[in-house]
Amino acid sequence: MIQLDTSFLIRSLVPGTPEDGQLRRWLEDRSLLSVSAVVWTEFLCGPLRTREIQLARQVVGDVLPYGADEAALAAELFNRSGRRRGTLVDCMVAATALCREAPLATANRADFRQFESSGLKLIVA
Repeated sequence: MIQLDTSFLIRSLVPGTPEDGQLRRWLEDRSLLSVSAVVWTEFLCGPLRTREIQLARQVVGDVLPYGADEAALAAELFNRSGRRRGTLVDCMVAATALCREAPLATANRADFRQFESSGLKLIVA
């Protein structure tokens, strides 16, 4: 399973972007793609058209829940990374991927690079 972060999901819906190309390759290969409830929340904040939401929903399938295990790991990542303002959501996204041992596809490697030492595998288009 490959988890998509918000930046990757948004850019994958723009024709001709590297993320669009990567997404198409994964769909051709029938790769299992998913997003966490955290990513889905960020994505739905838009602005989006109904068609974009429907298309994204078809691509990502079920939205993965964010529960107690993810919350505990996200807090640990947040505390270890210096409790920097504005990074909690990134910690939550990383924790969801780490709890499922899934690589995270992102368009913003810099946001997640710090979590590689915790075992997060990043995919950048």
